[in-house]
Amino acid sequence: MRILLMGPPGAGKGTQAVVLAERLGVPHVSTGDIFRANVAGGTPLGIEAKRYMDAGEYVPDSVTNDMVRDRLAQPDAANGFLLDGYPRTLAQVDELDSMLASHGSSLDRVVELTADLDEVVARLLNRAVEQGRADDTEDVIRRRLEVYTEQTAPLTAVYNQRGLLAQVDGMGAVADVTSRILDELGI
Repeated sequence: MRILLMGPPGAGKGTQAVVLAERLGVPHVSTGDIFRANVAGGTPLGIEAKRYMDAGEYVPDSVTNDMVRDRLAQPDAANGFLLDGYPRTLAQVDELDSMLASHGSSLDRVVELTADLDEVVARLLNRAVEQGRADDTEDVIRRRLEVYTEQTAPLTAVYNQRGLLAQVDGMGAVADVTSRILDELGI
């Protein structure tokens, strides 16, 4: 299966991505991991991305697209993947469609984890304390959630229009959320 997993910060997306990828026998393709691997490996794309990251700037879509294209072309992703953190813009949706079409495939499903705003804020505040992130204040967290909603609303609308979107309650025990996702995927 080729699945895109979306969800606001604190909804448990990272946890679910690892569990689901293992359960489905497909690689978990995270843009964060791709960036770190390219930077650590000193690849040409990693060197270019690092230049932007070191300057505190947004890495251009062209670099991100190339990294994702390269990762999805690797043999372990030939029969499926769980994509996490990409696409984030409508232009990236088009680019992903093009990447997959060039291999004669498309996304099978888009799962968006939904979460109660106040519970997510509490989770993220707790995580900030545990990880010593003093700059993750409630105001900053709420702004990040607003930005997520603003940026992803157009994407979820496109995927809903295509009949690919499944919204799943991301609150509760990890196993319960996983079960709800697998039910939506018909597994």
